[in-house]
Amino acid sequence: MFLGIDLGTSEVKALLVDESGALAGSAGSPLEVQRPHPRWSEQSPEAWWEATLAAVEGLRRAHPERLAAVRGVGLSGQMHGATLLDAKDRPLRPAILWNDARSGEECEELVARVPATSAITGNLAMPGFTAPKLIWVAKHEPEVFVRVATVLLPKDYLRLRLTGDKVSDMSDAAGTLWLDVERRDWSEAMLDGCRLSRAHMPRLVEGSEASGRLLPEIAASWGIHHPVTVAGGGGDNAASAVGIGAVAPGDGFVSLGTSGVLFIVNDRFSPNPARAVHAFCHALPRRWHQMSVMLSAASCLRWVTRLVGGANEAAVLAEVATLDQRERERAPIFLPYLSGERTPHNDPSALGVFFGLTHGTDRRALVYAVIEGVSFGLADGLDALGSGGTRAGVLSIVGGGSRSALWAQLLADVLQTPLRVHAGGEAGAALGAARLGHLACGGDERTVCTRPPVASEHVPARDGARRFHERLERFRALYGVLSPVWKGAASARS
Repeated sequence: MFLGIDLGTSEVKALLVDESGALAGSAGSPLEVQRPHPRWSEQSPEAWWEATLAAVEGLRRAHPERLAAVRGVGLSGQMHGATLLDAKDRPLRPAILWNDARSGEECEELVARVPATSAITGNLAMPGFTAPKLIWVAKHEPEVFVRVATVLLPKDYLRLRLTGDKVSDMSDAAGTLWLDVERRDWSEAMLDGCRLSRAHMPRLVEGSEASGRLLPEIAASWGIHHPVTVAGGGGDNAASAVGIGAVAPGDGFVSLGTSGVLFIVNDRFSPNPARAVHAFCHALPRRWHQMSVMLSAASCLRWVTRLVGGANEAAVLAEVATLDQRERERAPIFLPYLSGERTPHNDPSALGVFFGLTHGTDRRALVYAVIEGVSFGLADGLDALGSGGTRAGVLSIVGGGSRSALWAQLLADVLQTPLRVHAGGEAGAALGAARLGHLACGGDERTVCTRPPVASEHVPARDGARRFHERLERFRALYGVLSPVWKGAASARS
């Protein structure tokens, strides 16, 4: 039996998988994001730990014998979060998360200090990455920065609590801007640009390698009385890829989670920073991947559901299904930049917008506009990937948004790309983490990293490109018109 633990932004999910790869149980515990100032996004590392214990306790109550048989644990989690520890491994402040936009100026400072940033890391310096966050802390909280002994990513803080070891994997480390992504090693130049050194960094392993063992007292509290291997694990998207079998060059998926992601596997380092495409290590050896990332996807649906007073996301989507084509064409255009944007704009000042409201706009139209706007944002991401020569064939679809057949079909029509929903695909990163735990215990990648059964397939409508062309062009034009307005407002605030 193998346990996958995924530290998401809104939930810690724990998942049991048996030797055959079948799901054997799952549990979760919710998390909240703190936003003490506009564009800030923080969480307490202690809240991560408590939620992890609660999720595993849920498994222990429901499946005590299965949990007791666990031989390997894999970890996945939200990327880029800056978890700052003192010399006694105590958090110095709340972790600054991946969708925090405070460090735009610090990105410029980092590139000024290290002009080769994009060449070394394969990525543009963006506020979401970890490195500029440390420059911000050094500038605005110097009393905290001087006490920083270790910087860990979110899932690696859980590893420290579970094993006592400070370790990260290549896929998660690639999102810090401190990794030489092609060489799969820390870059002294990038660390020095943040006034840090290797001494501040965890040891690196591949995601499918062992990183340590579960502490005996933790194992015993879970009812486990034998040694348990903890795998290197992966960043959430790389782990999701392992979970749906996207492990060979050309494989890919689209994720409708808190963020929106298009992910394509490569057999070599293939950067395209000019279009704000991410080039990271995969969670498996000798493989890399390209990603387009939008910062707000299913989180936009959660936001509008609260805004319109809907019972839940499924309920408001059921209402959207009653809209006819003419009503959809009259819906507002929604720009989904509630947390700024990465691909293709790299614009932390971008804001969410409804354009085209009238007295006739009802809540169905607002919700439709949101899922369409997120789909248009992903179309921009697919265009950015294509500009560097990356082509997508059939893509798997994962994340909470994959549960909506309505949204999956809309996305297939907008992207003009076939999409497959896999049984258990909503498990995503937690399933991939469990598989990495299996590999770290000697499992064979060919039998462990298979594709789950296809639950449904969404083929693009023949007239999809024509139906959405005008609205997609309006969506893109609105960003172009509003971008200088946002930038001017951000400059005025600063």
